[in-house]
Amino acid sequence: MDFSLTEAQQDLGGLAARILGDWNERSGSSPVEAYDPDLWAQLARAGLLDAALAESVGGGGFGLLEQCSVLIEIGTVAAPVPYLSSITGGAAAMAEFGSGMHTERWVLPVTRGQRTLASALADEGSPPGFTGRYVDGSLRVSGTQTAVLHGAHADGYVCELATPDGAALAVVDRAHDGLSVSEQHVVDGTDAALVELDDAAVDEGALLGAPGSGAATWLRQRVTVGLCALQLGITSRALEMTSEYAQKREQFGEVIGSFQAVRQRLAEAYLDVEAVRLTLWQAAWALSEGKPAAEEVATAKFWAAQAGHRVAHSAVHVHGGVGIDTDYPLHRYFVAAKRAEFALGGATAQLRALGSLLADTPA
Repeated sequence: MDFSLTEAQQDLGGLAARILGDWNERSGSSPVEAYDPDLWAQLARAGLLDAALAESVGGGGFGLLEQCSVLIEIGTVAAPVPYLSSITGGAAAMAEFGSGMHTERWVLPVTRGQRTLASALADEGSPPGFTGRYVDGSLRVSGTQTAVLHGAHADGYVCELATPDGAALAVVDRAHDGLSVSEQHVVDGTDAALVELDDAAVDEGALLGAPGSGAATWLRQRVTVGLCALQLGITSRALEMTSEYAQKREQFGEVIGSFQAVRQRLAEAYLDVEAVRLTLWQAAWALSEGKPAAEEVATAKFWAAQAGHRVAHSAVHVHGGVGIDTDYPLHRYFVAAKRAEFALGGATAQLRALGSLLADTPA
């Protein structure tokens, strides 16, 4: 196992860092919108959207590892772009399991920055929010999924559903008559949505792979690893900001970074960030190599949740009151870390999943 970054990862990550860094400087302490279409279009013009899908749509060899490098940089500035749901999630699933129709209608417009997608997935350990039943040969889908990441502004939804033949993925256009989307306000903005389907007719062409083919698991694992990559960027930057602050803030005539308790808190946060980094790349590498990776994914998400919680709270505690001041950027990282902590299941859910996997493994 080699965790050295590939040349493509370094190039894509570096390009993303420059573009997102410029955006971050321009936005300053201004309130951040839930979705920035101009930034999304800028990432598309720079080739960051289609390049990361080259492995699936063009055979260029770019895929999940490169996507994680971009997601880390997005997390570093807590940028409001739907890269995780649109590229790592929906577009990648369509490129892997979909047809030419999916490519023309969805993948290409998404990579050009013209459309966005959301992945309506249940949390780890919970059943799919949607169920499908066959009526006169037609698949009818009903159900709800709450807190869909980037769902409030999405043009289409890749929905996980339970069918008589097993779990499936269906692509539903926002304009579908049976679809209802309600904007939800969550800790880091208003990009989430309650997605409801009421006896919506879904034709076979909308399905990604056959029910029971494993497409739903494929998508869940990659979106989960993408969340871990976002969390790595978020926590890394939060720790950097806290370390810089501890070297300048004075109490009792000394910088607070000289206090043993503060040094210990920062050291523990550093270990947590490195745990997120290690487990993220272990899971991403296993998936990119086509290896069974359920345990690695659950381990990575556990650390992203548990360590993300600790680092976010340590950053606020060391900063004191300024840490929750909305005129200071740290609050963006705190709420982003809390969102990533619980999305698709928090630490407890991941431990339960990991325990079940280990229990099923022969001694």
